[in-house]
Amino acid sequence: MADDLDMSHNGLVAATDGAIEVSTGIHTGDVRVTVELHAQKPEPAADWEEIAEISWRSPSGEAFVAPPMDDPVDLPSLAFQGPGPYRLRVHARGRDTAVDQAVVDEAVESYLLQSWPAEHQDALLVRATDAYGAQLRAQDADDTIVIDHEDSLDTQTGRERHILRRAENGQ
Repeated sequence: MADDLDMSHNGLVAATDGAIEVSTGIHTGDVRVTVELHAQKPEPAADWEEIAEISWRSPSGEAFVAPPMDDPVDLPSLAFQGPGPYRLRVHARGRDTAVDQAVVDEAVESYLLQSWPAEHQDALLVRATDAYGAQLRAQDADDTIVIDHEDSLDTQTGRERHILRRAENGQ
């Protein structure tokens, strides 16, 4: 992944730390995943509870679907046209069925990933109807901000934090 990733929090998909992360409702277990590769922007599929899009870039020309602690599964690379910018639309269904259950014995969630080459665009929440996605989106708004004296520009720590924040924001 490269620098122009969209880090917005839409409750379904985000690009972070060199990876694209999809938020599942279950804690551990199998989910059904289908990948569609398109030369151009496709229409969103019907009958899905949550749909969100993000932009991302593949410098290597490879991007594989993989569980957090396992090898990639047998699905095609999302970066199917080689290195460059892409758009990813994630569809989800069933995330409210077993939220945060430790282990789910059978797949209760389904995901459709549509990938196509495209220049960077802002993230887009196409459909938002499941309770789990609403809960995830609300978490950002409820975060508590703690300000302490070390953030002051009068201290070495404060000046260093200020430099880091500016660097993160591209200033």
